[in-house]
This record gives sequence, C-alpha cells and structure tokens, in this order.
Amino acid sequence: MTVSRTARERARAELTQEIKDEARRQLAEVGAQGLSLRAVARELGMVSSAIYRYFPSRDRLLTDLIVDAYNAIGEAAEQADPGQGTPRERWVAIWRGTRDWARAHPHEYALIYGSPIPGYAAPQDTVVPASRVALALVKVLTHTELRNVDGEVPPELRAQAEALTKALGIIAGPETVTRLLIAWTQLFGAISFDLFGQYVGSVDPADVFFAHSARRMAEFVGL
Repeated sequence: MTVSRTARERARAELTQEIKDEARRQLAEVGAQGLSLRAVARELGMVSSAIYRYFPSRDRLLTDLIVDAYNAIGEAAEQADPGQGTPRERWVAIWRGTRDWARAHPHEYALIYGSPIPGYAAPQDTVVPASRVALALVKVLTHTELRNVDGEVPPELRAQAEALTKALGIIAGPETVTRLLIAWTQLFGAISFDLFGQYVGSVDPADVFFAHSARRMAEFVGL
C-alpha cells in the first residue's frame, strides 16, 4: 500500500507540474487575463473536468504560478549574493541577479509585477515569497555598520518604519528603513521600465544605467 500510494503521489506531482508548465507557456501567449483551465487541459489532452481535481479554479492556478515566480526571483537574488566582498558589492550583485532573472523570465515577471489581474485578489500565501528579494537586501544591511543618513520621516511613516524594523529583525532607524523601501521600489521600477520598454529613446540598453542606480541606491541606504 505504501509503495502504491507513493507512486500515485509522484504521478500527481508530475501532472501538477505539467499543468503549471503549460500554464506558463500560455501566459506568454494570452497573458494572465486570458489564462483558462479548459485551454490548459485541452493542450495536455485532459478532459476539462479532470484538471479541477488539481486546481479547483483559475485563481488557484494563478496563485501557484505567482508563488512559484516570487520564489524563483527570490532564489535568484539570494544566489546572486556572494556572501563575501564589500556590502556594496553584495548589494549590487543582488540587484544584478534579480534583473537577470526578470529578463530571462519576462512573462513570469509580468505576472507578479505587471498590471493587476481583474477579479483576482492575491491571498496571504504570496506574502512570504514576495518578500524574499527584499530580505536578501536586508541581509546585507544586517551585519553592516551603516553610515548615518539624514532626513525627517513623517510621524505616520515613522510608525510604519518602526513596525517594519521589528518585523525584519534589523537594527536601523526609521530613515534607514524608509530609504531601504525607496531602494526596493527603485529596483523593481528600474526592472519594469527596462522590460516594458520605458527606457527606449533614453537609456536603451539600460545596463550601465541600472548598474549606476544599484550603486547609488547602496549609497542612499548608508552602505
């Protein structure tokens, strides 16, 4: 019984992966809004009712794809960190690794950082995977003596920054945490501008500008 059950579990895992792989392929053709469980089933030679035993709804499939994408870009960021060298070098390496993944997987990147999907609300399942890139950057700051950064933080933002500081387990003032949030926003803003053609006619290709932005943001947060 144990061997038979394990074989069934393995077969289910393999088919689940095939469904997600086909769904990713369709993302490139029709985008997240056009993704259909029936279309995925048809391409895999499954009857449409069978696929619902694996994913009860399109939203459940989307959530799995979103979690996978967040984990993949987070893993890319973590693996890009050499763990040695200066903090600024590590910071820049994480930025570069994150961008490299996005450029290699533009449709999956668009799924998590592109336009919102009408009618879809991301569940809590996505929160932890979505934080992995930010936490990779925080890790660089955690054991680093940061330069003092000047600036006034509005009271409402100060409370948010202090709560975030506790959640991340870092020793940093509200201004530093606020700057980290700005840098995190700049990272994905720069990647999105690059992938979605917003740099055409200005800094295209954007390689040098992106590397310069990474270094400036490292300075900005106190590295």
